[in-house]
Amino acid sequence: MKHRLQVAFFGSSLVSTYWDGAATYYRGLIRALSVLGHRTTFYEPDAFERQHHRDVANPTWPKVVVYPATEQGVSAALDAARQADILVKASGVGVFDDWLEHEILGLQAPNRTVIFWDVDAPATLERVQRNPDDPFRALIPRYDLILTYGGGPPVADAYRALGAHDCVPVYNALDPAAHYPVTAQPRFAATLAFLGNRLPDREARVHEFFFKPAAELPEANFLLGGNGWESNLPELPNLRCLGHVYAHDHNAFNCNSRMVLNINRIFEAAGAGACIVTDAWEGIERFLEPDREILVAHTGDDVARHLESVSERRARAIGAAAMRRVISEHTYAHRAALVHRILNGLMSDGASSNSASRRSNAGENALLETSLNPQTGA
Repeated sequence: MKHRLQVAFFGSSLVSTYWDGAATYYRGLIRALSVLGHRTTFYEPDAFERQHHRDVANPTWPKVVVYPATEQGVSAALDAARQADILVKASGVGVFDDWLEHEILGLQAPNRTVIFWDVDAPATLERVQRNPDDPFRALIPRYDLILTYGGGPPVADAYRALGAHDCVPVYNALDPAAHYPVTAQPRFAATLAFLGNRLPDREARVHEFFFKPAAELPEANFLLGGNGWESNLPELPNLRCLGHVYAHDHNAFNCNSRMVLNINRIFEAAGAGACIVTDAWEGIERFLEPDREILVAHTGDDVARHLESVSERRARAIGAAAMRRVISEHTYAHRAALVHRILNGLMSDGASSNSASRRSNAGENALLETSLNPQTGA
């Protein structure tokens, strides 16, 4: 069995969170996999001004290759990746996605595995189920494995129904080296803070769980971070919009408000000691205990009641309890251990013969349905 693998990963970006909520997910997983001995080369296109809005310099734990967002650039990157043991095509690269999804399969070999890693599974599945002629639909059975950012059994079952050899959710988590409590910064002070880019399938919940409480509680202060909201803000004197918040400011953003509204960064916010308010979703109690480690809201009115009834002292206690729980159970080291077993299982037993063990491992991740579009990130 080969324990240390060379991985070629095609994704949107590892060095920039600019319009890219998956970047911190990639960083946490790939950093943790490097500790286990796997070596990753991350291929990302020079597109969407992400290289002008970098959060980090090229890290040492993967090799980062930024290729031109041209047909020649992506073709050269794919040719360079053929030396890897594992090739990963993530969803939402943003440049030549259809071409990559097809061409990467041409590199399959007995000693080389090709994986599709879906960081927006609900959107992908909705698209291919609606359109039987979608080019990716016919490719699903050809991949050795489908991994997803989350989605639980419904997403895994839907992919299997479309012919996938298997589908395993690998949920987001906490990277303790990147997310932790920091000194307070007054510019991020608020009663409730929310960090997330404006996306069509997210907008209605943001209005219900964030803008509605802001309108109901004029004495409270609301802080909004993320791209795209400037043109769609309600005119409220107690609402501030920051625009893009760089990753190096995420801890301060999460530390300085009495509460933080959850979208998909539940573990990152918990790592910073935030008191998290989340909308109600099935399975939350398997990860954080409601009312002791997290606050749950069914409506925007529930958010407002939490803001009115939960004191600063209790909010700090809830945040501290969540941080202890997440550090002990939900770090990227835990997620990487699962991926490590999957990858080595694929290489040693063959892609088609190991689905039972992969499905068993998947059970360790349980059901995590993060709110407000859990797959795409913030």
